[in-house]
Amino acid sequence: MTVLRIGGQMLGAAAAVVMLISQMAPAMSPARAAGPESVADIAERLTPAVVNISSSQVDNGDQSVPMPDLPEGSPFREFFEEFFNRQDRDPRQPQRQRRVSSLGSGFVIDPDGIIVTNNHVIEQADEVEVNFADGTTLTAEVVGRDLKTDLAVLRVDPPAPLPYVEFGDSEAIRVGDWVMAIGNPFGLGGSVTLGIISARNRNINSGPYDDFIQTDAAINRGNSGGPLFNMDGAVVGINTAIISPTGGSIGIGFAIPTTIAKNVIDQLVEFGVTRRGWLGVRIQSVGDDIAESLGLDQAKGALIADVTPTGPAESSGIRPGDVVVRFDGKEVNEMRDLPRIVADTPVGKTVVVEIMRDGRLQQVEVEIGRLEEGEVIAAGQPDGDAEAERTVLGMTLAPLSDELRQQFNIPADTQGAVVMQVDPGGPAAEKSIEPGDVIAEAGERDILKPADLEARVAELQAEGRGSILMLVRKTARDGDPSFVALRLD
Repeated sequence: MTVLRIGGQMLGAAAAVVMLISQMAPAMSPARAAGPESVADIAERLTPAVVNISSSQVDNGDQSVPMPDLPEGSPFREFFEEFFNRQDRDPRQPQRQRRVSSLGSGFVIDPDGIIVTNNHVIEQADEVEVNFADGTTLTAEVVGRDLKTDLAVLRVDPPAPLPYVEFGDSEAIRVGDWVMAIGNPFGLGGSVTLGIISARNRNINSGPYDDFIQTDAAINRGNSGGPLFNMDGAVVGINTAIISPTGGSIGIGFAIPTTIAKNVIDQLVEFGVTRRGWLGVRIQSVGDDIAESLGLDQAKGALIADVTPTGPAESSGIRPGDVVVRFDGKEVNEMRDLPRIVADTPVGKTVVVEIMRDGRLQQVEVEIGRLEEGEVIAAGQPDGDAEAERTVLGMTLAPLSDELRQQFNIPADTQGAVVMQVDPGGPAAEKSIEPGDVIAEAGERDILKPADLEARVAELQAEGRGSILMLVRKTARDGDPSFVALRLD
């Protein structure tokens, strides 16, 4: 029998293991293993700073019931026609109006009345009211909102300083740490739920800066905009979304980390709008095949596909084919990391960008520009000749002309970019796209010229999307349209 000597005693193997575990027990606190004994003190301290938000808007839409689509000769058609004719609106009578309300959560970050919530909680609202734990209700004004991160800042005018909470460091939290959510689920009023950090850096394809905290703390409808606290009582996330087939919590909730939210909130408070950094490049993922072709040791970073003329990147010497691996001291492990890091960089700041070029690590300095509406943070749309041919997703595209309409028998009312050539090994060939086909829509955008498709592909790549849905009119089948999904990698 195997024996071990511990503390001068001769023990069998099983007894030795039991003794080792018993000696380690003090390091594995039962309270920490089972969770905090109680969060009552923290909840009592924080709840007054968490608010319920009620927003409403007037809907002027037509509330009538549509006429059923009945075949000619149906015995019911005459009845329904008579009924709906009687319901015809008198143009002299005003349309019926109804008020649509929504409920959500928020939290006070300044005793003078600054409140944070989700944009979708107050989107298109005519009136916003904030309800406090003590029963007070105040009317709020919208200071600013940001659609890309789904954040909004409100301001109320309180009669006295408000209880408030502070932001913590979401980068310091670890998977398995305990967190607490306080909010207004289903309009019930202040509720507290407890859980752990299930994952970090989640991409749920909700926007270009997805980097969510995932938690199993119960988050339901009405929790949107509420805070996610660590066990020190600091806000580490803003509860924003859930995955659920029923609309209720199944333990998969997502919060915007404060590392992203705080910068956006600060800008909304100061300027009323966001002032994001802009690099002026189009980027794509670095797959294993691209890494091998570029001589990289691993598939890492963001590949520069194109550079916007006169943009910050071009002025600094960054060029297509470079791979950004570090930006302003922050690692760029994946393509989707770069847009978020660039966006958070102050406008006008000069940063060091580390790139791989010709198999060697190099550094360039870039002065960050300001992202304007319509520009893509790390996927700038080139200002070159919009009427020129472009090669996109294995297709050579040309703008429609009278000659091409005649050559491929394209109807006069068809708009889009016409396919001139198809790379046999490209993604377009896999979907049987042929010369003469017309790309009319892509990624829910109308395509009028090749540059439109090129720009839309760049936008979706910057968002981390894996494919693009296109409406293709097949001239070989008399222009019959069909939707085709093409890979973006």
